[in-house]
Amino acid sequence: MNSSASDLVGAHTGKILIIDDERDICKAMADILRDEGHRVSVAHDAANGLRLLTKEMPEVCLLDVWLPDQDGLALLEKVKNLGSDVCVVMISGHANIETAVKATRLGAVDFLEKPLSLEKLVMSVENALRLRQLRAENAQLRMRMEKRYKLIGESKAMLQVRDTIDVVAGKNSTVLITGENGTGKENVARLIHERSQRSRKPFIAINCAAIPEELIESELFGFEKGSFTGALQSKRGKFEQAHTGTLFLDEIGDMSLKVQSKVLRVLQEQRFERIGSDETVDVDVRVIAATNKNLEEAIKKGGFREDLFYRLNVIPILLPPLRERGDDVLSIANHYLSAFSSEEGVKSKSFSASAQRALMAYHWPGNIRELKNIMERLSILVRDDIIEESHLPAEIGGTKRTPEHENSVPFHYERIRDARAEFEKLFILQKLKQYEFNVSRTAESIGLERSHLYRKLKTYGIDPELDRRGESGEESE
Repeated sequence: MNSSASDLVGAHTGKILIIDDERDICKAMADILRDEGHRVSVAHDAANGLRLLTKEMPEVCLLDVWLPDQDGLALLEKVKNLGSDVCVVMISGHANIETAVKATRLGAVDFLEKPLSLEKLVMSVENALRLRQLRAENAQLRMRMEKRYKLIGESKAMLQVRDTIDVVAGKNSTVLITGENGTGKENVARLIHERSQRSRKPFIAINCAAIPEELIESELFGFEKGSFTGALQSKRGKFEQAHTGTLFLDEIGDMSLKVQSKVLRVLQEQRFERIGSDETVDVDVRVIAATNKNLEEAIKKGGFREDLFYRLNVIPILLPPLRERGDDVLSIANHYLSAFSSEEGVKSKSFSASAQRALMAYHWPGNIRELKNIMERLSILVRDDIIEESHLPAEIGGTKRTPEHENSVPFHYERIRDARAEFEKLFILQKLKQYEFNVSRTAESIGLERSHLYRKLKTYGIDPELDRRGESGEESE
């Protein structure tokens, strides 16, 4: 071929197995595929084909429907039952729609008719190789996702959480995850999704506390063009985006009663209308909700619908605060310290005995989120192989900050971004105290949108409610 098909589709080469009893056709296919740079093996019956499949583990198999010792479709089914990841392209000189449909259902990625177009043959093989590569990349991505959102620790509470996830992941029941800020509620939601039958479908997350009340309805349900000022074009909401997948409603306790009633309807009927439309949209969505609030108390005060609570609380999962998880603190700290050191390309560090005791003794108001942020900071700033207690932030190392010390803290950092982040955290904490930990008043005072301030609180592991209790001397539940 003067202009090879690979010029059209790329030069991705691989290991190919041809199983066909017509030797002339086999030779022609083998020659053209070798010209394209592929490694090619040939078998003329099902028995030898299966032997080569298990021995050579090809990436693509060109399989004839008619073989002297076994039907090609039966061999295809046998190959798939063996768990092989080979991409099978069926070929036949007596093709019909019924055969092609059956081959596709059995797992074939393409179906070619004889006499073969050599250009179509090369393109089909190239597409099969790309598909196999995508499958491998997706599998690796899933493994990375599992690793990223894994639950670390062997405390009794976390073992119970993991057991619950294993049981409910394959179901479609709604799940309500409760726990303090920073305990890993979104991680649990993502793990449930990744282990469910919806794992290849969308996972859509929305923080109900970070979106102004007047916008949350349009974010969830979408809107039609012209339905309100600024609606210049139609937009799909989070429920539509999550169709066939999972919708994670974080901080659902901050949702208004009006929106709560609409969410309840969607949970019951799996349908809704966009803002400005009378047309009903049907969806298939699994909802996982999370909150750091006591919803039963909110129900008593009239701030949360009792019927929605029971609809969400089908599968309850309570995440314990880090201070109640014993040795898990050190396991999590070592995990993130190793991960961040690897990302920075530096040697992994370890903790001295006194540093370990300090980490265990600290109450961790920001929970895992706070611990993770501190481990990232230590991986960057500490140059020694051993992290001593003196390297830890003052609140963990046991030295109380004085106002003068707070003002000087940013100056011991080498990077301006770290100093800026530390100053911003201290500034926000000071303003929260000034306004009695009222987030709305604090946001207005410092010139930030409420949703923007919530994001910063999440980043710095600050829990206004927990800090308010600490200032007032209240007991934490």
